[in-house]
Amino acid sequence: MIAQAASMRRFPRVLQFLLAGLIQTGLIAWMVYDRAGILRAGTEVTLQTRPIDPRDFLRGDYVVLNYDISSLPSGALKDTAAAGAGTPIYVKLAPKDGVHAPVSVHKDPVPVTGDEVLIRGRVNSGASCGTTSRMFCETLEIKYGIERFFVPEGEGKVIEQSRNQGKVQVVAAVTPSGRAAIKRLLMDGKPVYDEPLY
Repeated sequence: MIAQAASMRRFPRVLQFLLAGLIQTGLIAWMVYDRAGILRAGTEVTLQTRPIDPRDFLRGDYVVLNYDISSLPSGALKDTAAAGAGTPIYVKLAPKDGVHAPVSVHKDPVPVTGDEVLIRGRVNSGASCGTTSRMFCETLEIKYGIERFFVPEGEGKVIEQSRNQGKVQVVAAVTPSGRAAIKRLLMDGKPVYDEPLY
């Protein structure tokens, strides 16, 4: 520890700041590259949004989104072991009536066939039932990391109103590992916003 402190004193302060700046820039570049990879290579799925409590409407310049797949029955997972809130979960989706609808819910990745897609989320609530409070409940509230969509300043209210009327859909890109990113926002079936790759 003393040797490390001594070696750090030998580096000029300018080099220390330069190294810190390079590390931070590299992390930001990696996050942008990672998201662009999802948008470029992920399978597109269309998800139906649903109305949410008006108190959670617009926060700053983004719209809060909730999906038909945000609240699901746990199915075969009910009363099986869970790790509480934040437990990873996989939802198998398949196209139905113009959107992707849930087929089944799983603790681990499962094979998909044809047009099926596996999307990964985390249990927000519904993983603390049973006598030990460590079992899946009957209903799961799931977050997928695509619950916010940034919009140009002042345009959120129109999207919120359309969302609450059931007219907003999201096209998300989903990787084979289940990670998702919003690619496009649709209102009345027409694209209104496309997420740039960079």
